Amino acid sequence: MKKHFIIVSILVIGFLSIAAVPARWVGFDNSVYANESFPPGDIKKEFQVKSGGRLNLDLETGASITVEGWDKDLVSIEVQINGRDEENVEFEFNQSGNDVTVESYYKEDRRHNTDKIKIFVMMPRKYNVEFSTLGGGVSFSKAEGEFKGTTMGGSLTLSDLKGNVKMKTMGGSIKVKGCDLDGKVETMGGSIDVDDLVGDLDLSTMGGSIKQNNVRGRDNASGKALTISTMGGSIDVDQAMNGAKVKTMGGSITVNKAAKFVDAETMGGSIEIKEIDGKIKATTMGGDIEATMVGNPNNDDREVFLKSMGGDIYLTVPANLSMDIDIEIAFTKRYDGDVKIMGKITRFFS
Repeated sequence: MKKHFIIVSILVIGFLSIAAVPARWVGFDNSVYANESFPPGDIKKEFQVKSGGRLNLDLETGASITVEGWDKDLVSIEVQINGRDEENVEFEFNQSGNDVTVESYYKEDRRHNTDKIKIFVMMPRKYNVEFSTLGGGVSFSKAEGEFKGTTMGGSLTLSDLKGNVKMKTMGGSIKVKGCDLDGKVETMGGSIDVDDLVGDLDLSTMGGSIKQNNVRGRDNASGKALTISTMGGSIDVDQAMNGAKVKTMGGSITVNKAAKFVDAETMGGSIEIKEIDGKIKATTMGGDIEATMVGNPNNDDREVFLKSMGGDIYLTVPANLSMDIDIEIAFTKRYDGDVKIMGKITRFFS
């Protein structure tokens, strides 16, 4: 039987710590919208297309964007422009085959403009979108394809989508719900909430919590490890059956269920791995670590490294797991209390 190497690291500082082409104008009827919440706009355009084309939005003026799929070979676009400087805003629409391009810019100096622009799009369900806006929230729903883009400030909301996504906001929250997606979403400052997802979707924020609920990665050979990072906030992972690498600079980490490996790191918070069938690496600068290993004890991938700079470590392993244990305690000269290493068998999983 193979022995597995388990390392538990402990640090005590002053106290005991246990570690471990231009578009043609077309007549428009508001009733064609599947989403009746779309209000009438100042500019209205329609384009006959087929599924599989691409919508390109290049918005130098900035604008909020709402995109929804429907069962028509038609791209319908409405633009609302409000504010005293709206006459300074120019839009251009072009079509090439099944692709549609929308561009906006200011005719004159834009520094003192006070306009507010909203774009509402209905497109074939199987259609691709690429966007760039200098500011505004972005919402995509009921579509299948490749979705890419960046907003310089605003939230991202993705619902009932299937395909690949690569989106980034420079400041705003991200919500993903009821999707079948692979790729990555990123915000420079805001929380990320993911509900009812199938796919391998990486998540990153520079300042906010990250939470998953009812998330399932790919079970086939194409599945990849989950990557989640935040510069300040907690991380909650639902499932990561192809492994998980999670890191926060300040907050707790919780992993409900994982396989292959978990690599978790926080600069200030606890780490809890409720169920892991594989390797574990968990480090914290100030908090407890609790991990439960499950599965066949004879699996090769069972190495464990746990380290805390200020907290307790609790590790539960399967019954009959053959292992070597290395425990280390470090403390400063200023510490004058007792230092003890104590161990006992508390429970088994078969």
